[in-house]
Amino acid sequence: METLDPIVCYRALQTRDPRFDGRLYIGVTSTGIYCRPICPARTSRFENCRFFPSAAAAAEAGFRPCLRCRPETAPGSGAWRGTSNTVRRALSLIAEGALDGDEGSLETLAERVGVGSRQLRRLFQQHIGASPLAVAQTKRVLFAKHLIHDTMMPMAEVALAAGFNSIRRFNETFQQLYGRPPSALRQRRATGAEMTATAGVELLLRYRRPYDWAGMLDSLRRQADRAETVTDGCYHRHLVLDGEAGDVTVRHVPARDSLAATITFPRLQSLPTIVARLRRRLDLDADMEMIGQHLSQDATLAPLLATRPGLRVPGGWEGEITPAASPTITPDRLAAWRPWDAYALALLEAGAQP
Repeated sequence: METLDPIVCYRALQTRDPRFDGRLYIGVTSTGIYCRPICPARTSRFENCRFFPSAAAAAEAGFRPCLRCRPETAPGSGAWRGTSNTVRRALSLIAEGALDGDEGSLETLAERVGVGSRQLRRLFQQHIGASPLAVAQTKRVLFAKHLIHDTMMPMAEVALAAGFNSIRRFNETFQQLYGRPPSALRQRRATGAEMTATAGVELLLRYRRPYDWAGMLDSLRRQADRAETVTDGCYHRHLVLDGEAGDVTVRHVPARDSLAATITFPRLQSLPTIVARLRRRLDLDADMEMIGQHLSQDATLAPLLATRPGLRVPGGWEGEITPAASPTITPDRLAAWRPWDAYALALLEAGAQP
């Protein structure tokens, strides 16, 4: 695993620096819990802290998720983007359930990304700090915890939606992690109304500031196909997955650094895929600080970045989109912007608009 600087990590914890949220997790040896750097709990002593680049790495080291800062709500990390195309593609497939259910296997995943299973494990340890199976298990647990906390879906539906093969395995996993059944983790709402995938589930999808929602809507409006519309400051999409149809509506909740997605879809197992595709389409996992540091070295882009620091680039619903460069952009200049050239082109386009 690539080494994290413990001094820098501890300083981020002490200051509760939101820039590190989703990029860093802290395991506390005295409690056996791992937290986000913005956790409101009292800062643990340096000698009791271990630092991890992913929630899966902390979980694989034996730490359990914090109930106060809720690691399942942390924004996704884009720090690994550009360092390993294989890891990027594998993580995208895992997010969409490639290792869930009875048919998912490490060998099949490795074949899909074009490497052997042993090489894939090595790459994951280097870039993520955990094995692909550990990443998938952590993804299931945290997605289930998200549904438990933010919806009133029945527990059997939560287990199915999160990718657990059985209710028994679901209950055992939560008992081991939290020392209590999953139902005990639910914070009951005043209405007590049950929400299901068919009736509609609303989930908060976190991002790391800044996020230019107006700019994202403008881009989506220009790119929209027959399945998408942008109205009243919201993004709407009609879904068709595995022969089933549904809808999703997304609105901005800036006070919580989130987008609220209302998903209506009959097949529970498709919820992780829909959420993963929404995060990609709406570019929620971009690390704008890293991107800005890279692109601000260009004299033309620097003032544009200062004006539009949170300008994001919509991704493809079913895969990544490679933007077409303007004929006025020379190949060597485009190469200098990589792997963030899509953001450079979006800034230039925004700067050219009246």
